[in-house]
Amino acid sequence: MSIPALLQEYIPDLSYYESVYKNLHQNPGLSLQEHLASETAAKELRKLPNFEVRTNIGGTGLIGILKNSSGPIVLLRADIDALPVKELTGLPYASTKREVDGADGIEKDVMHACGHDMHIACMLAAAETLSKAKSTWKGTLVILFQPNEERGAGAKAMIEDGLYDPERHACPIPDVVLGQHVMPLAAGQVGTRTGISGSAADSFRVTVYGKGGHASQPHMTIDPVFMAANIVVRLQGIISREVNPQDSAVITVGSVVAGMTENIIADEAVLKINVRNFNPETREKVLKSIRRIVKAECDASNATNEPLFEPTSSFPFLVNDDDITQKLSDTFDDVFGENHNQNCAPLGGSEDFGTLATEAPNKEGGKGVPSCYWLFGGTDPEVIRKAKEAGRMEDVPINHSPLFAPVIQPTLKTGVEALVAGALTFLKS
Repeated sequence: MSIPALLQEYIPDLSYYESVYKNLHQNPGLSLQEHLASETAAKELRKLPNFEVRTNIGGTGLIGILKNSSGPIVLLRADIDALPVKELTGLPYASTKREVDGADGIEKDVMHACGHDMHIACMLAAAETLSKAKSTWKGTLVILFQPNEERGAGAKAMIEDGLYDPERHACPIPDVVLGQHVMPLAAGQVGTRTGISGSAADSFRVTVYGKGGHASQPHMTIDPVFMAANIVVRLQGIISREVNPQDSAVITVGSVVAGMTENIIADEAVLKINVRNFNPETREKVLKSIRRIVKAECDASNATNEPLFEPTSSFPFLVNDDDITQKLSDTFDDVFGENHNQNCAPLGGSEDFGTLATEAPNKEGGKGVPSCYWLFGGTDPEVIRKAKEAGRMEDVPINHSPLFAPVIQPTLKTGVEALVAGALTFLKS
């Protein structure tokens, strides 16, 4: 039976998973606090026959293992954490949740603003489909739910907690690792690409030091806000004047914090900086330039101390294996037809997904197995059509926006089909 025919035969009624999705969307959890998502995933996997479920891996991570005779081992991964964003979608199942972020002790609004709730629902429906279709494939299926993707540390934490260690969680060593992400593409579309498919990202906190005092006496102070403002502007010169125009990089200062009131010059200012790029040499160059500029601006302002750099997260480049991606692309052509783009644009964001593959033991005695990560659309095609006609594509909500929420169908169906088809590409071989 062909893979398109298998999908037609075995994918269940998805209305149940629509309700699972809505519940997850309404009850998100911040990174390392994804308790409902983890509990829901474990509960649903345990309903399926012959799934062995192992929990508490790297925190709230878990795996479900379905062994079905000898054959390839395929690992499917979904991330499960939400973001500190106040939802503004107006949906009847919108999140109104607030919780204290264990990372800094601050209470925050919480929203699934990156679509990880959709990833969970798609994965659970895919697990049921592959369980029902056991007679059509051979091998071992591993369903993995990963916490803390948004901070770039969840995959590493699962590895360090013994994900592949036979004495710990004993996850079967995969022959291939597969994953996907919902994006503001037209719902129903799927995109693949070979090679580098996601940017590297480095985030850090920079503290610059001044000398506080009364706002009416600036000559008696060293103003860290003025210092920080010059740094923010000057950093963009790296992109416009130091990075090759044929290359690409992004420097974002996402937060600047200094002082408590308007008539006091603060002692220090804190900048939170995020850097993304697609080239290892550019990555190194940009990071060095940031340090040079921050230090120079501090020297120019006669700062009282050297600036303090504190790394907060780091994501590796996301690299799709050429052979694995080509096999998947052939399958997706059969399943999705003209809705499959074999050369989609790389993911502007970053992912720690690849760590699950690069840190997996391989048959040669080293580390690293092939992987592929694809994108699927979650935006109403009519919304995109109207935005294009109006020349207002910036009005289409993107990931991390308080307005981002995938249209449930056909997004859910497409995500399920892609996961099942991806797994069967190797389990049927």
